Amino acid sequence: MPQSRLKNGVILLTFAGFLLAVPVTQFAFDRANGNRSQILDLFSRKPVKSYRAAFTRDLRSQCQLSKIVRPWIQALRFMALAETPDKTVVGRDGWLFYQPALQYLIEAQSASDRPTQSDVLQAVTDFRDQLQTRGIHLLVLIAPNKASIYPDMLSSHADSESINPRTMDLIAKLRQADVELVDLFSLFRETRRTTDKTEAVDYYLAQDSHWSPAGMDLAARTVSDRLIKLGWIQPGLSDRYRFQPQSVTRYGDIIVMMQAPPVEKCFQPESLDCYQVIDSYTQAPYQDDPNATILVLGDSFLRIYRRDDPGSAGFVEHLAYHLAQPLTAIVNDGGASTLVRQQLARKPEYLAHKKVVIWEFVERDIRFGTEGWQQVTLPPHGRSSRKDTQ
Repeated sequence: MPQSRLKNGVILLTFAGFLLAVPVTQFAFDRANGNRSQILDLFSRKPVKSYRAAFTRDLRSQCQLSKIVRPWIQALRFMALAETPDKTVVGRDGWLFYQPALQYLIEAQSASDRPTQSDVLQAVTDFRDQLQTRGIHLLVLIAPNKASIYPDMLSSHADSESINPRTMDLIAKLRQADVELVDLFSLFRETRRTTDKTEAVDYYLAQDSHWSPAGMDLAARTVSDRLIKLGWIQPGLSDRYRFQPQSVTRYGDIIVMMQAPPVEKCFQPESLDCYQVIDSYTQAPYQDDPNATILVLGDSFLRIYRRDDPGSAGFVEHLAYHLAQPLTAIVNDGGASTLVRQQLARKPEYLAHKKVVIWEFVERDIRFGTEGWQQVTLPPHGRSSRKDTQ
């Protein structure tokens, strides 16, 4: 009996030690940095439900012990059980997939979910109509989720036609509403199907949720061809820009989002062959021109290779190369559904001299777009807000 009590006592003390480790170490970290300890706030405020929830969120994000221990726990789970942190799904041959994108692909959407497909359609057509009153054309570009183009790299049993039917239905309805768009889904899938395996290139990155330099350039060339075919844009002088090869070695965003350096070390960074766009007149890397006739709105599919290394090598730059003329852009990571249009509404001078607006957004944002799909009213034609210009 005494041995049983001793054993139970040791277990209780160990459990209590684990429980106390977080507040004690956080208190020590706060005092060492000369800060008031967040733990003391528990005894100075009324414990209402809203405060408890906020306290829990803050503690989770600021807990120093958690920041130290979590990466190693995640590494042990990955090496022992092949489990990855949240938002990461391991596919075949080292390919990684972004969990929210897969969630959009495989989860059924309930009738109560917002936004609805109707919200997306109304937002797009309303924006198109507002631009038309200014004599500006709209071209829509939906960037496919990686799994929509490479379901075979997610699983050998994946359906080769696993594009979300809601996406294809939205594309059909946009066309019925006379919205001009470039169908990258058909482009990538057909190019994969018809390209000889010995010459095949990957249009998406194995460790990243975004397209590869080859996929990005294929999209830019296709958009350029469509604009010229529609007669909306005339190409400039063919020697306006030139390509400059640049090699980049980087970890993909899916690995970076793990926030677990020990897991990161289990992977080799990807080596990419990029092409930086150089201005033939100045011999400097491409720069946007606010007086350009084309404005591009979009998310991180525009940011990659543009702001990331090597710089001046993204979709906007390659589209400028293929059209042989400068463009201008508003880029907001994760904010292409509504935030980029809100930014444009605050700075309508971006529309000066424009003939075409290209609006890119990633497929998963049809359901998970930041701030949903609000209808954003542009200021009356001719009104500007130069004081906001950066």
